[in-house]
Amino acid sequence: MSHTVVEGMITYKGLPAPLICDFLSREASKKHYAEGTSFHIGKIEMVANTGTYLDSPFHRFADGKDLSELALEQLADLDGVVVHVDALRERAVNSGIFTSVDVRGKAVLVHTSWARHWGTDQYFEGHTFLTQSAAEYLRDNGAVLVGIDSYNIDDTNDGRRPVHTILLGANIPIVEHLCNLEKLPDGDFYFSAVPVKVKGMGTFPVRAYARW
Repeated sequence: MSHTVVEGMITYKGLPAPLICDFLSREASKKHYAEGTSFHIGKIEMVANTGTYLDSPFHRFADGKDLSELALEQLADLDGVVVHVDALRERAVNSGIFTSVDVRGKAVLVHTSWARHWGTDQYFEGHTFLTQSAAEYLRDNGAVLVGIDSYNIDDTNDGRRPVHTILLGANIPIVEHLCNLEKLPDGDFYFSAVPVKVKGMGTFPVRAYARW
């Protein structure tokens, strides 16, 4: 459920695209090994908010847990539930969409179909987002991770970023820019989104996947 990170892609408007290149090419490596043996060592330069990524509390709060401090139990093999939203009817997803769903102890994945705009200018404008009341409901009813297949889980016109503030303030990780959520079953599944264990960083790309 992750977008592929490729050279030149823009995930978030205003942030630079990743640069992907050889540090050691196969041809250059040949001089270090026996005949017929070669290796490739790649190099990537990117901002942490690239592709499908996870936000830890440190992303929002200086004293929050960073990537290295999140327990695997918060990120891997979580009981999951997918909630389908009709993004054509309204941009703002309120708490009412979740009231008929058991979110306690779950990774709650919000399927808006916004991922269909990935790689186009439309992706950056008019995206679907959660409201403050939705974030409060998910926090108060025991969600353990919240993901969305949209440009941002918050309304980017609201500089307070209430959803990030509420969820990350409650130590609930966020995964943004998911894709293929329409392929998830409406029944039980397990969700994983594990970043590299980096000290002092609040966000990083993940390989998000589900199994059932």
